[in-house]
Amino acid sequence: MNLQSNDFELFSVPMQFAQDGALLSARWKELQREAHPDKFAAQGAAAQRIAMQWSVRINEAYQRLKDPLKRASYLCELHGASIDAEKNTAMPTDFLMQQMQWREALEDAQTLQDFEEIAVQSNISGREQLLKIEQMLDVDRDFCAAAQQVRSLMFIERFASEVEARIDQLEP
Repeated sequence: MNLQSNDFELFSVPMQFAQDGALLSARWKELQREAHPDKFAAQGAAAQRIAMQWSVRINEAYQRLKDPLKRASYLCELHGASIDAEKNTAMPTDFLMQQMQWREALEDAQTLQDFEEIAVQSNISGREQLLKIEQMLDVDRDFCAAAQQVRSLMFIERFASEVEARIDQLEP
């Protein structure tokens, strides 16, 4: 293992958005077995510390690779397209209009059915964004455009979390 490797290299998977979740999970388990500090007990405390650092590195990489939003952000960053979501909040007008409509619907929602309909709409929109991101990253290789879509997906996921929280408050 090489500390200079990116997450894709570390996991020996293609540097692309589309990934096999089962393969990532299997590779994570394999890497964790290789780097487990107990395997290095006979080699002393320094070897165990290094193994622990590797274990942390492997876990961080796995968390990025298994989550589509984190994986897309990471790919954009690797290709020089900063997500910079805190500073870059500019969004297309149609996307902002959709967000405003959802927010109004959320304010007006009263029943569990109302909230669930909003949740379904936001989930569909999130899946559509993921498909666009996959196209932009893996086919078009347009990392700047993908970064914009990632920012949009961040908004959608944040909104979906708010809707789920409201649903949780309603359910006994």
